[in-house]
Amino acid sequence: MSFLLFLRENARWLAGGFLLTFFSSFGQTFFISLSAGDIRAEYGLSHGAFGMIYMLATLASAFTLPRFGQIVDRHSVKTVTFIVVPVLAVACISMALSSSVIVLCVTIYLLRLFGQGMMTQNALTAMGRWFAAQRGRAVSLVTLGHNAGEAVLPLLFVAVAGAVGWRNSWLVAAAVLVVVALPAIAALMAVERAPRSSDPPPRVSAARHWTRAEVIRDPLFYALLLGVMAPGFIGTTIFFHQVYLVELRGWSLEVFASAFTFMAAMTVTFALVSGQLIDRFSAVALLPSFLLPLGAACLVLAFFEGQWAAFAFMGLLGISYGCSSTLFGALWPEIYGTHYLGAVRALTVAILVFATAMGPGLTGYLIDLGVSYPLQIAAMGFYCLAAAALMLAVSRRLAARALQSPYASAS
Repeated sequence: MSFLLFLRENARWLAGGFLLTFFSSFGQTFFISLSAGDIRAEYGLSHGAFGMIYMLATLASAFTLPRFGQIVDRHSVKTVTFIVVPVLAVACISMALSSSVIVLCVTIYLLRLFGQGMMTQNALTAMGRWFAAQRGRAVSLVTLGHNAGEAVLPLLFVAVAGAVGWRNSWLVAAAVLVVVALPAIAALMAVERAPRSSDPPPRVSAARHWTRAEVIRDPLFYALLLGVMAPGFIGTTIFFHQVYLVELRGWSLEVFASAFTFMAAMTVTFALVSGQLIDRFSAVALLPSFLLPLGAACLVLAFFEGQWAAFAFMGLLGISYGCSSTLFGALWPEIYGTHYLGAVRALTVAILVFATAMGPGLTGYLIDLGVSYPLQIAAMGFYCLAAAALMLAVSRRLAARALQSPYASAS
């Protein structure tokens, strides 16, 4: 099926998934951090105190997600949307009206759980369940909502905050969720996608449908996590300490910030490219490759001090980010089936959130102990190369297991 025909026949579901990931931005770190300075000033918090609150709230959402995220296996996408979006709007209202640290903690917890967690969970679980042979395409297009949110919403928020204040800007966000996001997503997702005669047959179907308890007992699952956790851990860590890195290298912060645009372009490009490759070769086949650009990015950043290294790092990071964002959406249904996909994805997302929450704190602690930051980045790079070798072995084991299963089928 041609790409344009795929878009035309599945426009409503792809658009609904895109909007889910786009509006998940209200619970993403890049959006919440736009109010960080005002929050610290009004609540009298130091950088460390606010960082600790944010980390604890994020970890709490990670621990909650595996259980709460199972609702996507029991209810339709539309029903879950009517639960998640209103609660996310309430969290935005709470951010605008709260005046105590305790309420702030609860607010950030709700933003992280229902924004970053459940909105993305709802979108990617639907794509994984509704598409088989074209799962890579579907996931790559839907995950572009994250990139669109990063490109559009910070500028809009800053403009609105300049006009009405940062607290009222959160009220505007809540209104957008209720007036725009909720009815649009509900209308697009009102009808569940069913297999069509025009759908190409999948290259390889999942051997069987694993329950979450079975996944937890699978040794290969833990081997996979050693690779899957790396992009989020490393990217979040380096971005969190970007000011320290820029000062260490003697770079211009403005020039470093401009490299984010290059990263975004590479992320979008390789999200789409990897979607095509996954549909052609499978997600398991691409496992050994997605960490190689990330490893190279870290080594460039660690060993080269010229300002160009920032752009080389961002470009290579964008390649890994684009590939991994699509790969992770297609990998779990391919390996573990779709019947319990919501529960499995909730578990993996929780682990990823945990990794991103721990990264900045761990590296900051090592910096305080006097451990060289470039040395830490180099260690991350070598870890990626070792993990890529491990992913090669894991992919071979997974392919062999799928072929040996009596439930396996090939087109």
